[in-house]
Amino acid sequence: MNKNMTSHITTFALLLVLLTVAGCYQGRPSNKEPIHLNPNMDNQEKYRPQAESNYFEDGATMRPIVEGTVARGLLKDDTQFHFGKDSEGDFINGFPKQIAFNMELLKRGQERYGIYCSPCHGQIGNGRGIVVERGMVPPPSFHSDSIKVYPTGRIFDVITNGVRNMPPYKYQIPVEDRWAIIAYFKALQRSQNATLQDVPQSERGSL
Repeated sequence: MNKNMTSHITTFALLLVLLTVAGCYQGRPSNKEPIHLNPNMDNQEKYRPQAESNYFEDGATMRPIVEGTVARGLLKDDTQFHFGKDSEGDFINGFPKQIAFNMELLKRGQERYGIYCSPCHGQIGNGRGIVVERGMVPPPSFHSDSIKVYPTGRIFDVITNGVRNMPPYKYQIPVEDRWAIIAYFKALQRSQNATLQDVPQSERGSL
């Protein structure tokens, strides 16, 4: 192998090493603006949420909702389902057509009741929950004569909007779950005011 060939091979090997090192080198972050060959709307002028504005009289960029505006999918046109009331504004006594009264609904209601209601109302609805044991004014028992005649729509309204010391739960509990709780509420009332006639004939011997 002559000197020229050896020199070329050495030069080529050095170039390969330099290219390899250059390919692995990440470089330093640049403070320069990136080059946009087609900027489109990358740098559009806009307001950030809660930012100040000199355009509107109130100085705010975020505008109030237009009166009468309803977000898509949030139109509450079914008054029975969303408010527990009929078209005349009276409380319904029963369940909306969307609610299938079955064991699944009762189990869901039992679960939700245990989370949101039992701390005050107690596990059986007697108004002796754990917070009452800590000094809170006890709520009325579900089994009192006055509450046993409540229509389901009124119970829904109380859960939704609250009453006296009870806060509204419309923000924590979805509409479907409020109806599930009412189904369990009715089951509790039935269980604590049951008679022998409510027990199946085959089970009465075990009482």
